[in-house]
Amino acid sequence: MMKPRRKDGRDMARLLHDFGHELPRVPAPLPTPKDPRLFHYASRGGAKRRGRGWAPAKAPVTAWRMTSDQAPVLWPFVATPGLPPTGAQMGIDQLSGGSFFADPFGWVLNDEVPVTNSNIMQFGKPGRGKSGNTKAFCLRMMDFGYRTLILGDPKDEYEKLCLALGVEPFAIGPGMPARINPLAFGPLGQGWEKLSAEEAQRRAPIIFGRWLTLVRGLVGSQRIGEDRVPFGPDEGNVVENALRVLTGYGAGASRLRETTIPELWYLLHNPTEELIAECRYSSDRHFLDETRLLRNALGQLVSGALAGMFDAHTTIDVDWKAPIQSLSLRRLEPLGDDAMGIALTCVGSWGRGMREMADPGDLRVVVRDEVWKQFRLGPEAVKAYDADLRLSRADGDIQWANAHKPSDPMSAGDQGSQAVAIAKDLMHLADIKILMGQDNAIGDELEQLLGLGPIARSLITGWGMQGKGRGLWVVGEQMYKVQTVLHPLERELTFTNEAIESAA
Repeated sequence: MMKPRRKDGRDMARLLHDFGHELPRVPAPLPTPKDPRLFHYASRGGAKRRGRGWAPAKAPVTAWRMTSDQAPVLWPFVATPGLPPTGAQMGIDQLSGGSFFADPFGWVLNDEVPVTNSNIMQFGKPGRGKSGNTKAFCLRMMDFGYRTLILGDPKDEYEKLCLALGVEPFAIGPGMPARINPLAFGPLGQGWEKLSAEEAQRRAPIIFGRWLTLVRGLVGSQRIGEDRVPFGPDEGNVVENALRVLTGYGAGASRLRETTIPELWYLLHNPTEELIAECRYSSDRHFLDETRLLRNALGQLVSGALAGMFDAHTTIDVDWKAPIQSLSLRRLEPLGDDAMGIALTCVGSWGRGMREMADPGDLRVVVRDEVWKQFRLGPEAVKAYDADLRLSRADGDIQWANAHKPSDPMSAGDQGSQAVAIAKDLMHLADIKILMGQDNAIGDELEQLLGLGPIARSLITGWGMQGKGRGLWVVGEQMYKVQTVLHPLERELTFTNEAIESAA
């Protein structure tokens, strides 16, 4: 058996070392440094050493609530989902820090934005910047092809803006030459003799339906003591048949004749045999007895405070290509809120008729100011305004309504009445709501009617009251805290406190 070879021989490095030579050595690897630790874990009681805050008991879990103003301190990048940067640049979104753009029809067409109609309702205490917000929106949307129609300016707040754009507002009032016929045909009645039978039958219900809604609202605004004058199916049948007789549609005339409210009232006082037969009354006396309240209510409108303003053919020539048009109602203010509400109803019906067949691409912002005066006329007046909101998607208009507080539509009737139910539906017909500063007393209304919650309520009654132009934009179910920013020229055009400033 061979013995294992001894390993006492010299290797190459030792052999060269003996002759005075050294091989280069491989450097030792450097130690890999560890990443610094940002957090040092410890037990739930803390590190059990002196000065380390150790405690034998566990800390109780506490819940904290914070407002949207406080939340950015802990979560600085959390905000409501942003809206696309299209439309009018209104100001600054205080939660995200970026610009806020308003584009109602763009939102409707965008499936990612929870908006199904372009109507806007703005609420705010007087002096919080509603007027400036409205005018800034109208002025900035003109860059995108929109024109503005002011359907009733009770205080001439839009006169400066009109004059700056080279347009003279139409003044309506006692002794003024301007007349508005709320029973005007509008574009649907033009070229009637050239229409086919199918097209005439399609347009007729639209025209007569608008007139019937108007007369229902006007009659329902009159009172018998504490009650409103009723307007049921019988009254509606009488009015519609009378209008068909006056226009010639009932007789199949190829060219329709425009009528007025005094002509309607006169026909009801002196009914023809044709009208009595169509309404299915047995005699002239039977007709007059059954329509007494209807005729008396219309008579008040013909000979009352608004006589000579809405009871004749339209005398104004509106340039629909102008950037803005306004109907001034300031001269009606001494006549009271009811007269102003009736005037707003008449102007609204006329404006709706003018927009029933708009040209493609003719987009318009239709502003309705002081709508609470119209709501106070009763449920029929609310229905008339409701009809205008429902047609906004079809005619390409943005309906913008200004009111003081969300409960204004509820003034149409008693709690639980049909009028209040209709008024509540109006809130859902405007998917876009702007809530400017309000007093604390309005806080409960905001929570009950709009379901905003305590955080939004605190925002409106706190932050919104600390400066003009501050408002909570409710776009569908999303909320945006917006500060409207006005250019110095816009601030001059939107200033509405001249009377207060001169008296100070």
